Amino acid sequence: MVWSMDNQITIQELKDKVKKFCEDRDWDQYHNAKDLAIGITTEASELLEHFRFKSEEDIKEILKSKKQKVSEELADVFYFVLRLAQKYDIDLAKELGEKLRKNELKYPIRESKGSNKKYNEL
Repeated sequence: MVWSMDNQITIQELKDKVKKFCEDRDWDQYHNAKDLAIGITTEASELLEHFRFKSEEDIKEILKSKKQKVSEELADVFYFVLRLAQKYDIDLAKELGEKLRKNELKYPIRESKGSNKKYNEL
C-alpha cells in the first residue's frame, strides 16, 4: 500500500486508515484508552533510546545513519496517538490549535523568545 505524503493527506484520513487496519485484525478489544496511552509511552521510550545520553554530534550522526529506525519509532508513537484520538473522537487539529492558543498566553514572545524557562519561571 502506498501512502500519501504529509501535505497530501488529512488527519481524518490517517485516523480512518488506522481504524481499518485495527478493525481488520479485530484489535478493538485490546485498544482501550489505558492500553493506547501505554502504547504511546512505550513507543516514545523506544524513540528516546536512540538519543539518550548522546551528544549533539552523536545525534546528528544518528539522524543520518539511523534515520529510518528513528522514523519508524516516531511513526509508532503517531499510530498510537491517532488510534487513541480515533477511538475516543478527539479532534487533534482542533485540540492542537486550542493548546497553541493557551501556550501563546503562557509563553508571550517578548518574555519567552530564546528562553527555555517554564511559564511559571518567566
